[in-house]
Amino acid sequence: MNLTQLQNARSSALAASGRLRLPLRSRTWKGQAGEFTGGGTGSSLDFQDHRAYSPGDDPRHINWQAYARTGSYTMKLFREEVRPVVDLIIDVSDSMFFEEQKAMRSAELFYFIAESCASAGASLSIHAVRGDAVSPLDPATLRTHRWLETAMALPSLDPARAPDIAKIELRANAIRVFISDLLFVGDPEPILRHLGQRHGSIVIFSPWLESEARPDWDGNYEFIDPERGTRHPHRIEPATLRRYIEAYSNHFALWKNATRRHQAALARIPAAEDLATALYREAIPARALESI
Repeated sequence: MNLTQLQNARSSALAASGRLRLPLRSRTWKGQAGEFTGGGTGSSLDFQDHRAYSPGDDPRHINWQAYARTGSYTMKLFREEVRPVVDLIIDVSDSMFFEEQKAMRSAELFYFIAESCASAGASLSIHAVRGDAVSPLDPATLRTHRWLETAMALPSLDPARAPDIAKIELRANAIRVFISDLLFVGDPEPILRHLGQRHGSIVIFSPWLESEARPDWDGNYEFIDPERGTRHPHRIEPATLRRYIEAYSNHFALWKNATRRHQAALARIPAAEDLATALYREAIPARALESI
C-alpha cells in the first residue's frame, strides 16, 4: 500500500470512529485515572453512595451536612474513573495485503481501533505478528504511516504458519483486539486461550473478500501462495470448487464455535463496502463494537 492509500484508510477509520467504538462501557475497569467506570470508588464528581466513616478515610469526602444533622461521620462515595486498557494485535501476513481491496480494509480496521482507543483515552499497546515473528509497534508510527512498512519487514522463518501470539505479553484486564483474516491452518483454541488469559476480553475483526468465500473458478489456474510466494497450477472442476467452498465454510464455522466457547466477539468484515456500513451490520450484532 502506498502513502495515499494509507491516508485514505485512516480518513475512513476516523469517520467511523466518530460513530462507533469498542465495547468499553460494558466492562468494569481497574487502572489509571480516566473517564470509564472503575471497579472501586474514586474522586470523580459522579456520586455513588454513603458509608460510615473509618479511621484513615479522606476527610475531604466526609458528608458534613449529614454530620450536622446526626452527629455521625459518613463518607460520600464517588464513582472511580479509570482508563480502559486495549491490546491490539494485527496479523500482517501477506494474505492480508495481497489484494488491494482487502489491504485497504485491513488498514482501515487497524486505524479504526487505534483512533477509537485514542478518542476514549484508552491505554493502547500494539503488536504486529507474521507467522512466528512478533514485534511491538510504536503508536506514533500511525500518524506517519510507517507502521505497515515496519510490520511487513518482520523476518519470519515460516510466514504461512498460524500467528504465534503466545510470544506477546498481554496486560491484565485488557480488551484484546485481534485483526486477522484467519486464513491459516490450525486449531483456534491456543490463540483464544492466550488472548483470554489474565481476565482479558477477546474481540476479533476478520476482513474478507467475496472472491475468497465464493469464487467462480472454472478451468485451469495458476494459484499463488502469498505467504511463500510459490505458484501452483491446478485445474478447477465443479467438484473441486465445491470442496473448496465447503472447506472454507467449515474453517470459519470452527472459529465461530471456538469464539462462542471463549465468550469472544468475532466480526467478519467484508471488504467490498463502506467501512462504517460494514461495521454497523457485522460488528454491532456480534458485540464487537458499540454505538457512541
